Amino acid sequence: MKYPDGLGVDVAVHVEAAVPRVWELVTDIRLPARFSPELRSVAWLDGADGPVVGARFEGVNHHPMLGEWRTVSQVIEADEHRAFAWAVLDADGRYGEATLDPEHCMSSWHYEIEAEDTGTRLRQTVRLGPGRSGLATIIERQPDQAEEIVASRLKEVRAGMETTLHGIKAFAEEDGRSG
Repeated sequence: MKYPDGLGVDVAVHVEAAVPRVWELVTDIRLPARFSPELRSVAWLDGADGPVVGARFEGVNHHPMLGEWRTVSQVIEADEHRAFAWAVLDADGRYGEATLDPEHCMSSWHYEIEAEDTGTRLRQTVRLGPGRSGLATIIERQPDQAEEIVASRLKEVRAGMETTLHGIKAFAEEDGRSG
């Protein structure tokens, strides 16, 4: 299945903490695994240890319909205190031809950070495709239910993103570094 252009989810939250603190948290690639119902673990690859364009990291995921799988992600944007983004790649060819090319990613994830009132506006966006992913595999098993499958997956993704953003918000606000 080819996803329609723009298929994805956007979620935002206000955080009563300074932009640098929020940046520190969103660029800690291991932090989302503490909150996500799907992401189990994350580790930098190739000796990378921070958010720079081109750095790669491995993620281990689990979903009841797909089991466990590994992804490799590549940082595609790291604009300090403003934006952090990565492309999720099918390095192992689990869902099609193996690729390490961000132009053929399974999905891309993006954080935007901006000062807002007494804190920070944190927005997370995911866009599915253009490469194949587990969603395509599930749809191929039940093509007559494609719309419902996509709607259900987007609902799952949104819930996971909301949980992650609220977790980041709690971490940022609990240490009192607002302003």
